[in-house]
Amino acid sequence: MRSRSLVRALVGLSAAVGLAVASPVGAGTGHAVPAPPAARQQAGPLSAGRLAVENLGLSAAQAQNVQCWLRKFWGYPDALDGQLGTSSWQAYQRALRHDWGYTGAIDGVVGSGTVMALQRQMRDAGWGYSGAIDGVAGPETRAAFQRFAEACVSVCRQGIVV
Repeated sequence: MRSRSLVRALVGLSAAVGLAVASPVGAGTGHAVPAPPAARQQAGPLSAGRLAVENLGLSAAQAQNVQCWLRKFWGYPDALDGQLGTSSWQAYQRALRHDWGYTGAIDGVVGSGTVMALQRQMRDAGWGYSGAIDGVAGPETRAAFQRFAEACVSVCRQGIVV
């Protein structure tokens, strides 16, 4: 049990350091895995939107809650691993397209259009977001997303729709 906790702590620390060093998008507590250097060079100036994992400040447990909700309602096919990667965001984009005005591609890239639709969801569905719909996943967006993720646990345990 102790070794598992140690591994989690080290993974979290590594992600935080990697995010602080490699992310041009900005500071935050999100757990992200930067793309390899070759991929960053090929991706161009929008490479921050092409990270392999973008949890937008969620812990692994919170991200698992969201993945469970996505699996139940939006066709998420992969493991509940607590890492919001391409498949997770593709499923989330389907939800955002259906209910929150997302009009972009279902590509799993967390760009400004995805964040704007997420902000509308966090505002209009009562998750406490009151900021601008600006496509920037700042602290208020992340806090609202965390509240949503915490509520998603009820979907997995009790079958309640969030």
